[in-house]
Amino acid sequence: MARVKVAKPTNEELKKLGVKSWPEWSCEVLRFPWEYDEDETCYILEGRVIVEIEDGEKVEIKKGDLVTFPKGLKCVWDVKERIRKVYKLG
Repeated sequence: MARVKVAKPTNEELKKLGVKSWPEWSCEVLRFPWEYDEDETCYILEGRVIVEIEDGEKVEIKKGDLVTFPKGLKCVWDVKERIRKVYKLG
């Protein structure tokens, strides 16, 4: 299974990806299971979350991170601080 990828993009990279046109999603402090039925790339606008992957790996995601989740990934989102992100599927 492909892994979650976290990067710190430059403003130029964000512009090239067109993140300003992506839909936005937000969530208050909450813990919930999630499964990705397609690839997702997201950019974190604010907040912090720990994503717990089935194999026990934990990935911290926070403001300024560009994150790629692979199709088929099963995980638990543990939102520590209200999260706001923009995202692109596929």
